[in-house]
Amino acid sequence: MAWNEPGGNSNNQDPWGGKRRNNGDRKGPPDLDEAFRKLQESLNGLFGGGKKRGDDGGGSGKSGGFGGLLGIGLVVLAAVWLYSAVYVVDEQEQAVVLRFGKYYETVGPGLNIYFPPIDKKYMENVTRERAYTKQGQMLTEDENIVEVPLTVQYKISNLQDFVLSVDQPEISLQHATDSALRHVVGSTAMDQVLTEGRELMASEIKERLQRFMDTYRTGITVTQVNVQNAAAPREVQEAFDDVIRAREDEQRSRNQAETYANGVVPEARGQAQRILEDANGYRDETVSRAKGEADRFTKLVAEYRKAPEVTRQRLYLDTMQEVFSNTSKVLVTGNKNGQSNLLYLPLDKMVESGRSTSTPVTGAAASSNEANARAAADLQQQQARTRESR
Repeated sequence: MAWNEPGGNSNNQDPWGGKRRNNGDRKGPPDLDEAFRKLQESLNGLFGGGKKRGDDGGGSGKSGGFGGLLGIGLVVLAAVWLYSAVYVVDEQEQAVVLRFGKYYETVGPGLNIYFPPIDKKYMENVTRERAYTKQGQMLTEDENIVEVPLTVQYKISNLQDFVLSVDQPEISLQHATDSALRHVVGSTAMDQVLTEGRELMASEIKERLQRFMDTYRTGITVTQVNVQNAAAPREVQEAFDDVIRAREDEQRSRNQAETYANGVVPEARGQAQRILEDANGYRDETVSRAKGEADRFTKLVAEYRKAPEVTRQRLYLDTMQEVFSNTSKVLVTGNKNGQSNLLYLPLDKMVESGRSTSTPVTGAAASSNEANARAAADLQQQQARTRESR
């Protein structure tokens, strides 16, 4: 017999353990409607929407349900507003807060709150290095077309100006970069753009670009400008390569010519200086010898006046000694018995002296020997006249 049939269960119990009450009701599973109703009554009591005495039961239930839903909605809205109003600014960031569309404050790192919708915030990273690349065909000063790739590195230095002064500051940076690049390349020759002038160009572009950014008040600071290897357009690349090779050949020939000039010119200058020094030495030697001869003659005159005979004899002997020392002939004089003078030629000594002689006496030494020889001849003639007069 089934448990719920009449008279089928003597204990008056169902399988869930519920006993039948006298009025025919039983204790069964929880009623969901009753649970929701209790929750709604609790919320109504919390937000002031409870039952009023004397009110009809059905009307009070409807008003209480509406008040509970309204309270739940308000709680959810408050939670959403609080979640959106509280924000965190990182160490590398800053935030600009506008209140009623007007600048209010700049917020640093930390936990902050603002009040939307009357407040509006803009948060940006102010320490990160950003980069912008530009490449295009430019006209140089000598009317040649080159392609110049360029990289600009920048960061935000003033977030207030970055947000409020210019509508799109990074677009303004791109336009200013194009203007500065065209101005610098247009005032530079092609060979400077293609070779060693890139560093100077980068410095000029950075200076001009930063001046534009400061004028526009974009709040951007340009940290670095890199001009990469410029090249000619692909349509005329071969012609440009020929021009570059010709310029390299010209530079190589010029370097070779300068090397040869640096080797020849100093040598020629050294030879000219040596000739000048030799001439100056010869001049000083001649002047000094002439002065010495003049002083010697002056002193010799004074001695001659004191003892003429002795001085003449001394001069004669010195002159003959000097003359005979330069000859290989030997003269043997005769004696008082009537023997004549004998001229002796020592051939072996003459040959040896000829081999040992390196260079003949020339210049001032030869002229000095000639003067001495003349003086000796004059002295000998005077002695001969003196003997005849006696």
